Amino acid sequence: MPIPFIVGAVGAIAAAAGVGAGVKGAVKMKDANDTIKSAQSRNERNVAKYNNAEKNMKESMDGLGKLELEVMKSFKDFADLYAQIKNRPKFKDIDIGNVKFSFNPEAMKDASVGASVLLGGLGGAAAGTAGGIAAGGAVTAAVAAFGTTSAGTLIGSLSGAAATNATLAFLGGGSLAAGGGGMALGSAVLGGATLGVGLLAAGIIFNITGSKLEEKADEIERKVDKAEKQINKLCAHFDKLSAVAGRYTRSIRCVYEKYTSYLYRIENIVEVQERSDWNEFTDDEKLAVQNLVRLATVLYNMCKVKLVNKSEKEGEPGSVNTSECETEMSHADSLLNEM
Repeated sequence: MPIPFIVGAVGAIAAAAGVGAGVKGAVKMKDANDTIKSAQSRNERNVAKYNNAEKNMKESMDGLGKLELEVMKSFKDFADLYAQIKNRPKFKDIDIGNVKFSFNPEAMKDASVGASVLLGGLGGAAAGTAGGIAAGGAVTAAVAAFGTTSAGTLIGSLSGAAATNATLAFLGGGSLAAGGGGMALGSAVLGGATLGVGLLAAGIIFNITGSKLEEKADEIERKVDKAEKQINKLCAHFDKLSAVAGRYTRSIRCVYEKYTSYLYRIENIVEVQERSDWNEFTDDEKLAVQNLVRLATVLYNMCKVKLVNKSEKEGEPGSVNTSECETEMSHADSLLNEM
């Protein structure tokens, strides 16, 4: 065969092989690009799911934290009113549902001062701050806020901007130290979940061979799979915490409404009618005082519960303290059913 024809034939074969390889490369690149786009879309859905679960959890926990602080703030009125009743019996042990509780109006009054300080500072605090207080135990946070600033100044003695700044400084570290920090893992998780822009840029397919792009696509898919497992785990935790916080909020609110009605009734007797001698109270009025003391005691104990247990592993959220919440809600139900 003449050399020109041989060269032409070889060229044709090489061209055909090149086209075949190009087609395979193009198919690989298209498949890899589809994989990347699918992974990106899945990642966006996962992040949206996480953000929604976190938002709902923060709203539930913030609602609970604020309610607990409002309840504790009212303890000052209760303690002051209780102190005005002369010749009253000493309510040391309170029986509720066959369980004995200690009654400590002085401790309740101290917690009330701290709760007032915390409520005053929540206006400038970020979402989730009040929830952090509930997570770590509202009474614990209130008692700490009743303490001193880093400079040794009593927070409760401050006012205006100084009080707000001191409170916010406390909230910035206090709620985390109390165990609420388990809810602040979002940024760390999303840092691993959100994929690099360079890997997702459509133009990357023109700079990488089909095989290389396939490797990148597989890497991206593995990252999304790993992030999805983390997100699903956290979302389940957030959903559980939201549900428990919601139930606990409703339980506290039921007790608080009953407590408020008794508080108003005793205020009317002592401050409006100006009758403060226990010996002059009717049996029904004495029972009303006893019920008020029992309701206040239950509320105080409910506000002491830490909704989130401290995590045993760094970087992991603490478990939801379901058992203590259930116990306190059971005590609340027993008391309400007795009235």
